[in-house]
Amino acid sequence: MSLKSFAARLLAYKVHRDTQKWAQNPVATQQNVFRQLIAQAQQTAFGKDHHFDTIHSHADFVKQVPIRDYEQLKPYVDRVVQGEEHVLWKGKPLYFAKTSGTTSGAKYIPLTKESMPFHIQAARNAILSYIHETGKADFVDGKMIFLQGSPELESKNGIQLGRLSGIVAHYVPKYLQRNRLPSWETNCIDDWETKVDAIVQETITQNMTVISGIPSWVQMYFEKLVQVSGKPVGTLFPHFNLFIYGGVNYEPYRAKFEQLMGRKVDSIELFPASEGFFAYQDSQTEKGMLLLLNSGIFYEFVKADEFFTPNPIRYTIGEVELGVNYVLLLSTNAGLWAYNIGDTVQFTSLQPYRVIVSGRLKHFISAFGEHVIGKEVEEALRQAVEGTSVRINEFTVAPQITPKEGLPYHEWLIEFEQLPDNLNEFALKIDHAMRQQNVYYDDLIAGNVLRTVVITPVAPNGFQAYMKSIGKLGGQNKLPRLSNDRTIADQLPLL
Repeated sequence: MSLKSFAARLLAYKVHRDTQKWAQNPVATQQNVFRQLIAQAQQTAFGKDHHFDTIHSHADFVKQVPIRDYEQLKPYVDRVVQGEEHVLWKGKPLYFAKTSGTTSGAKYIPLTKESMPFHIQAARNAILSYIHETGKADFVDGKMIFLQGSPELESKNGIQLGRLSGIVAHYVPKYLQRNRLPSWETNCIDDWETKVDAIVQETITQNMTVISGIPSWVQMYFEKLVQVSGKPVGTLFPHFNLFIYGGVNYEPYRAKFEQLMGRKVDSIELFPASEGFFAYQDSQTEKGMLLLLNSGIFYEFVKADEFFTPNPIRYTIGEVELGVNYVLLLSTNAGLWAYNIGDTVQFTSLQPYRVIVSGRLKHFISAFGEHVIGKEVEEALRQAVEGTSVRINEFTVAPQITPKEGLPYHEWLIEFEQLPDNLNEFALKIDHAMRQQNVYYDDLIAGNVLRTVVITPVAPNGFQAYMKSIGKLGGQNKLPRLSNDRTIADQLPLL
């Protein structure tokens, strides 16, 4: 055992012990975070506008601070962007994480000196949690790669801005610098396809032990490695034993990944965003990710099916239930308040509190009142693929409201690596799994309002071509699993 791996095990034990302290006292931990946030923001413009000096309980907070998304918080954010101090949080932010907006163009999410350490700490602790549980630490002696956006930053009114993954690249600990790939120069390449080619050249001869990134873009990297080397990734990198991912569910990619790797590899799921690092997988045997209750974020939860009703109930951590689809609200030490990030979660455990990401509030299909969410389509596809030789590169689902003939239906647009022997039977498997999960969908099929699923094969690399056409190839960009219109479906090249 090397000195570095021995030290990693010692640190892993310490972090596990510290984590247990707050994980075993979740309500008190969140109450303490809430009190600190309100106290520290009392003298900000937002705090004064919302009378933070009179907020003594969550009930007070609910009365005085309405739920907001980015568009509704934007007047305050604009003041911060213009250089004004003490608006949403004390002082000025250290950075803005720049993300793609919808109606307002680019979004600028503040990162403060109080919030930034938690982004770094959570990523580190996810790995240390894995080490503590499994006892595996030898990978720290090998090379690690994190597929991410460019670390080059711009400046706006004296505040640096860039993609979150690029900002985080500036905080890689010194003890990991020698192990980390790709090089700074390669990381700064903007064109994703050129960048992946360069990463392949830099890593193909290295002792890679940890690979991290969004599955769809790591898959592209793996495919290039196999193409260049003629070997499975697991053979090319015999000590590669840990895959770290976030952003999307890994399950739809798992069969394809194992084919590219030639063997199974342990994985850790993360739940990071520009607005905060919310959860990470703390167990290889338990479902879900540990919700980080002691990271400068106060969480509220609204039942998704009640979210658009007047004055929906905002639950705190001690009031949530298993299996309910909740919209996640945040109040943070970066100055976001009762902020709706658009993600929905479900709790898989209440001791400790673990969650899965069930989808996006705006990514759903309910053209006929079926209320289908991302978790349901991913689970249906997983069940259909299980026990078969079918391999899938990517997929999305859209409603077909006005077919040329017959009843309307849900169209599953799938890029297959290996087609099913019988496409109709495969579609019926998906349909059966959907009906088992979603009673509204089941009623529509039974009532002859909808016909069963229709599968449309997408041309090879069709999803990559689509993402490239809209300027979102690579990095942290993710394809929506489903949508309530045909904006994506009608632009995909078909087989």
